Amino acid sequence: MTPFRERNQTVIGAIGIAAILTVLAASFNIDRIIGGEEYKAEFSEAAGLAPNDEVRIAGVKVGKVLAVDLAGDRVQVQFRVNDAEMGNRTRADIRIKTVLGRKFLSLSPDGDGTLEEGSVIPLGRTSSPYDITQAFGDLSTTVQEIDDEQLAESFRVLADTFRDTPEEVRASLEGLSRLSRAIAARDQQLGALLERTRGVSQVLAERDQDLTAFLADSSLVLQEVQRRREAISRLLETTTQLSEQLIALVRENRAELAPALERLRGVVEVLRKNQDNLDRSIERLAPFVRIFSDNLGNGRWFDTFVQNLLPPGGEFVPGEFGKDGSSRPAGGPR
Repeated sequence: MTPFRERNQTVIGAIGIAAILTVLAASFNIDRIIGGEEYKAEFSEAAGLAPNDEVRIAGVKVGKVLAVDLAGDRVQVQFRVNDAEMGNRTRADIRIKTVLGRKFLSLSPDGDGTLEEGSVIPLGRTSSPYDITQAFGDLSTTVQEIDDEQLAESFRVLADTFRDTPEEVRASLEGLSRLSRAIAARDQQLGALLERTRGVSQVLAERDQDLTAFLADSSLVLQEVQRRREAISRLLETTTQLSEQLIALVRENRAELAPALERLRGVVEVLRKNQDNLDRSIERLAPFVRIFSDNLGNGRWFDTFVQNLLPPGGEFVPGEFGKDGSSRPAGGPR
């Protein structure tokens, strides 16, 4: 058998590249490899639905949106469904997933027959919601285009026309006139408010995934608190019992505790009066502690010197001992 090193490196490289390309192609088309049935649905508008959005049946994810394309005067949505029975009267609706505008495709299987793969759900069995972000944008644009002076003049003319009508009607029209004047006076502020509202809604729409993750994490925290509710309840109960026992203990031993606290107050007062002396004692103790530590730093013995141990005039000669083993000063009897 030919060793691996002696084989044709070009052939080996080509096989390796082909294997890598095959793996990449399989990873990009994993959904097609796994399987599923593809369908289409027609809508009057896309309403913010985008590819890769979820497809749900009764709230359960069963697939995803593949494409959203314009087909004449309507929108055609292509989607894939895995392991779900689709009746020949199936209905498709674009629903709001989050309050910030994310959408999903909701399917309602219905009918006696089976919806064939590749079939198109007609416009009569679909519906689209109104986009709240687009609503704020349209509102700010519409308000900016209103002629506030003409609107105020119209309300004034209407009030003059109905001046001879009953008092209740005149009061209502005068209120409308004051409202129009207030709107005209605050036109710039209202325009700025609506413009900022549109900016806020746009930012929230861009941060939709972050907010969704935050809400999911908050839900996990609340679930954990719910699971630990009994432990927290027991902790609070035992804390309450402990406080009650301490109160009873203090109440029962008040006669003994009062003299002890009074004496403790006297001890504290003495220490406060002698604080300067204690500070000086601690400062003077430091050199002693340092020297004492040096004496113990050479091993398991004291390294110290005792002055005037021998009588004056004598000199200690190391290594000279008497018969009894005692040392003798130099110059003395040997």
